[in-house]
Amino acid sequence: MTTSAKRATVVLALAVGVQLLAAPAAFAAAKPAGGAAIGQVIGATLGAMVATAAMLGIVAGHRSGRLRAMKRLVAFTERVSGMPAWSAMPLAILGGTLGIAVFGMYWDISIHLDKGRDPGPLANAAHYFILVGLFGVLFAGVMALALPLERPSRSAIRLPNGWYAPLGGLIITICGSISLLAFPLDDGWHRIFGQDVTLWGPTHLLLFGGASFSVIGAWILHREGKSAAFKQPREERQPIFIARYREPMLAGAFLVGLSTFQGEYDFAVPQFRLVFHPMLLMLAAAVGLVAARLRLGRGGALKAVLFYLLIRGTLALIVGVILPHTTPKFPLYVVEALVVEAVAFRFPRGRPIAFGIAAGAGIGTIGLAAEWAWSHIFWTIPWPSSLFPEGAIVGFIAAIAGAVLGGFIGRSLSGGAPRERVPRWVVPAAAAVVAGLVAYGLQMPTPKHPPTATVSLRTVQPGPKRKVVATVRVNPLNAASRALWFDVTAWQGGGSVVAKLHPVAPGLYRENTPIPVYGNWKVTVRLARDNQILGSAVFFPSDPAIPAPAVPATSQFTRPFVRDKKLLQREQKPGTSPILTTLAYTVVLAVGLAMFALLAWGLVRLSRTLREGRPQPPAESAPSQVPRVPATPAHA
Repeated sequence: MTTSAKRATVVLALAVGVQLLAAPAAFAAAKPAGGAAIGQVIGATLGAMVATAAMLGIVAGHRSGRLRAMKRLVAFTERVSGMPAWSAMPLAILGGTLGIAVFGMYWDISIHLDKGRDPGPLANAAHYFILVGLFGVLFAGVMALALPLERPSRSAIRLPNGWYAPLGGLIITICGSISLLAFPLDDGWHRIFGQDVTLWGPTHLLLFGGASFSVIGAWILHREGKSAAFKQPREERQPIFIARYREPMLAGAFLVGLSTFQGEYDFAVPQFRLVFHPMLLMLAAAVGLVAARLRLGRGGALKAVLFYLLIRGTLALIVGVILPHTTPKFPLYVVEALVVEAVAFRFPRGRPIAFGIAAGAGIGTIGLAAEWAWSHIFWTIPWPSSLFPEGAIVGFIAAIAGAVLGGFIGRSLSGGAPRERVPRWVVPAAAAVVAGLVAYGLQMPTPKHPPTATVSLRTVQPGPKRKVVATVRVNPLNAASRALWFDVTAWQGGGSVVAKLHPVAPGLYRENTPIPVYGNWKVTVRLARDNQILGSAVFFPSDPAIPAPAVPATSQFTRPFVRDKKLLQREQKPGTSPILTTLAYTVVLAVGLAMFALLAWGLVRLSRTLREGRPQPPAESAPSQVPRVPATPAHA
């Protein structure tokens, strides 16, 4: 192995292996409610070591020229794709592994919702799909760094070891590293704070956020590869049929990634305010569809939605019907795509940010109204009239801000818009608005004088597998009068049940769905009103691992409403040091912000290099300054 190859192996081992081999510092035996079992940690670490060694072996063999199979694979990839292997091969790997990871994610959420927590990363089959998929994301990025033997594109980055890395490959590698780093961080988080059985746990956001935003890196890598391919003679470019659909597939995958943040609402056990649902939905629609239309041209938004619906529909079918578990619901985005296409039809080209604002206005009004109606057709928790006007206002603002960001992404992927002149602060301001909306939605105070619930249970199925229907009287009587949701929710006993409470008299509500109150089921009365998310316990089994006592489901009882998080996340440890908590959240936030800064930098760099690489039109020559000769008289 050459000295350069040895240095390269060391650099990759440091950059890639650290986050895979990192295991939680606390290797002492831990209870299942506060981190993975030690056997799970050891198994995951050994698996990571083997996978990392195999990846570094492939890289070293290719760079040294001794891996002949890689040479043949590179030649085959370029022949069938019509693009350089350093672009086409990682994109193929990333496409497959992201599909594996997103399937594992939705399956895993449904398992935890239906059956509860597990003892570690190797405890259920879905985790294997997530681990393999996320390692595949990292592997795709590393292959993009390792395959080029010379500078691959104008936007490539020179690494300390002397390699030139495609910009998109570098972004994929970092996003994949963040996703994998979230696994040991998540276990350490559980050991310190207890299990946070919510999709929006800080380390969970890093895990699926890194994978979701790696799609932007893939899109950048595709643009780099396409620019390099166009330098070849046309007769040497022989792409396969599927190559023409590569960018619509990327646009659809980007929309899927943006929509994963709505997961808590997809499964109908949200732990945050309902106003987040229209906010996140409008944000995803605006960012994804505006970017798709700007990059793909006519019909681009509809193509993105088509691939999105194919992916999400397949996931819902597999998870909810074939497996079967709780079915994840999803938005349509069809009306929003039609709005974007209609605005683009009448909007002048060359003004992506202005187009984004106009499209965002349509998405935040017509599109929001369509999704509001869809929520009453398909969603388990529909958007009630009490969500208006707050949901409409927040959704509209999110659509405008998201459309500006989508315009920035689409403009960058297309190589800029020289004719558009917008202040530099517009895009950062849109990002700041999104951050402000999130901060607004996170305000969930606990009332000083919480209401109480008097619950009467009528047994409809006696015996060891007892089921009941509930009648609930609230005090004060108007406590649930304008509720965003008011239901009885049961989960983690082998499925999930969400039964809406209907008013039958002032302050008196009843539901008609049999609720299980036996075994491992957890049952609460859940009340969301204004910015408060409250819950009152109906039935909980004893949980010695936390430890927590049982809450019996007697025929009648009166219990106060408490902060809903205390019931849904009983595993969280009380009394954690505020300094440690602040430090932990700050570190996770810093990693997330660094990832977004990386994406913005990558898009700006790509836009600049694409613009600089375009052939410039010849300058118009100045008019000739030939002296004028007076005409000769005809009779001369």
